[in-house]
Amino acid sequence: MTQGLGRLVWDLPVRVTHWALVLAVAGSWATHYAGVEWFPWHRRLGYVVLVLVVFRLVWGFVGTRHARFSGFVRGPRATLAYLRGRAGTPVGHNPLGALSVIALLVVLLLQATTGLFANDEIMNAGPFYGWIAPQLSNRISGVHGASSNVLLALIGLHVVAVVWHARVRGQPLMSAMVTGRKAAGLVPPAEEIRSSRTGRALAIVVVIAAVLALALRAAPEAMIALY
Repeated sequence: MTQGLGRLVWDLPVRVTHWALVLAVAGSWATHYAGVEWFPWHRRLGYVVLVLVVFRLVWGFVGTRHARFSGFVRGPRATLAYLRGRAGTPVGHNPLGALSVIALLVVLLLQATTGLFANDEIMNAGPFYGWIAPQLSNRISGVHGASSNVLLALIGLHVVAVVWHARVRGQPLMSAMVTGRKAAGLVPPAEEIRSSRTGRALAIVVVIAAVLALALRAAPEAMIALY
């Protein structure tokens, strides 16, 4: 690749998943506070989040080199060395970025899965509400609400970290997540990815979405008992 274009680090599936999650999570928050008439869209966006998160977890094992967890998840020593400035800048996620990725994926998965069983104790419920006892659904609803606050805090920290890396360290992480490329001087030729494996990614998404669709079809009708 030319010096001007930089070298490809982030594959297309990673980038699409990242920005699709941004939109889906923002939409989920907006539809939650927009009123009960928006609840169907809140549910649909929750399905989108669930499919995207499960895909990203799978992609962390079968994706391109910098998308794989083995390529960026590090232990405490590596993280401390990075914080103290004793380690070089990795091509992919740095140790702090890795922690952010894992934390966000875990909380997003918790949000999406608990939403399937949650209810608002008025008239709306997740699609799998009918599979569990109302009391259990109420407890899960509490977890769903509490984890949303944790998610908001994690998103705030993530944004602050991205801005800090751009302003202090001169690392434009956001533009790299748009183009997929980093400056050629930061990426050795051997570290550049040659393909996004988009076909494999699409096949995985189709399978995940199909499994979710079958589960939704099999779920009993969610009816909240008012008395």
